[in-house]
Amino acid sequence: MNNPGPNRHAPEEVDQYLAALPVDQRAALSELREWIRDIAPGCTERVSYGIPIFRLKVDLVGLSAAKNHCAFHTMSPSLVESMTEELEGIKRLGATLQFTAESPLPKELVERIVNRRIEEIGS
Repeated sequence: MNNPGPNRHAPEEVDQYLAALPVDQRAALSELREWIRDIAPGCTERVSYGIPIFRLKVDLVGLSAAKNHCAFHTMSPSLVESMTEELEGIKRLGATLQFTAESPLPKELVERIVNRRIEEIGS
């Protein structure tokens, strides 16, 4: 039986989440997932609170889809606040960045965010 706690590694849950999405959102979020896994190769992944979460000791980042957008959950309001200039033109809601499949987040930005989150949590 899988570990029911937050440290469980359940990539099949993320696979199922992505499989249920429209093709364009699935492609955009699958690419984001791969970037996160490349940047933080030791992270676990699972679905928690209805969205895919990536964890290194604590929850690192997450991703999700809504009817009209995709979302990258930085899980750090202070990080988003400190990156205001870099995030100009990107819709933000607290610690979450919203984007569309047609206009995904730049890979370099995702790398900076994930690396800064890793620094924040001390991994």
